Amino acid sequence: MSNPKDLKYTESHEWVRVQGDVATIGITAHAAESLSDLVFIDLPSVGDDLSAGESFGEIESVKAVSDLNAPVSGEVVEVNGDLEDNLKDINDDPYGKGWLVKVKLSGGTDHLLDAAAYDAHVQEHA
Repeated sequence: MSNPKDLKYTESHEWVRVQGDVATIGITAHAAESLSDLVFIDLPSVGDDLSAGESFGEIESVKAVSDLNAPVSGEVVEVNGDLEDNLKDINDDPYGKGWLVKVKLSGGTDHLLDAAAYDAHVQEHA
């Protein structure tokens, strides 16, 4: 699966789609493939504040437990409640139905990678 060019990425494999002052956050296809069969996710609540670079939850697979790191700072305005019963959406559609949270931005996105830089990062660490 190719990484959408309109998104921004982190080296820890999260993606961000910015629309106005709201950022939708998820994990990349690379991360979803690496984790494989997901069994649990712990996400923040609406109203929680995220700080860029800080952990905002955990995702657990049959292989490992991984921190979810906030790519941007802001207040959580929506959580994807559908994931509670459909963790497979993260694997099947990481850039669509598998989104995790939406955040009202309080900071910028200049520190994030574009798709080409993220692809290079993944290749370098493969």
